[in-house]
Amino acid sequence: MTVDGRKTAPARTTRQRTAVAALLAETPGFHSAQELHAMLRDKGDAIGLTTVYRTLQALADAEEIDVMRPPGGEHLYRRCSDTHHHHLVCRVCGATVEVEGPAVETWTSKIAARHGYSDVSHTLELFGTCSRCAAEASSTP
Repeated sequence: MTVDGRKTAPARTTRQRTAVAALLAETPGFHSAQELHAMLRDKGDAIGLTTVYRTLQALADAEEIDVMRPPGGEHLYRRCSDTHHHHLVCRVCGATVEVEGPAVETWTSKIAARHGYSDVSHTLELFGTCSRCAAEASSTP
């Protein structure tokens, strides 16, 4: 990992980091730090909420997890695939689908080149209503 062009030491493997990473690996979907903290506590792991936040930030910085920033909400975290992708998220139930966006990648590269930028990164989340939630909404009187 690098910070401001300098190499940093790899993150230490701690009991807390292992517990948070394991929980993310076994828990589908995106979850807030508070939700993850409650899940860990329910499993008997004595980890403070501040430690969960720090651990999630370290995992995100190491690109081991994805972070979603929904409008008006707190950051949500999820273990995702290793390839670059985007998310399609149901704004009702939170169901998430990983999607590739070759058109977005092409557009991003062209815009960056046009303005003389390099080493560009981006995040894209698409929000909508999944078919299950849409069907439930249409069947409710």
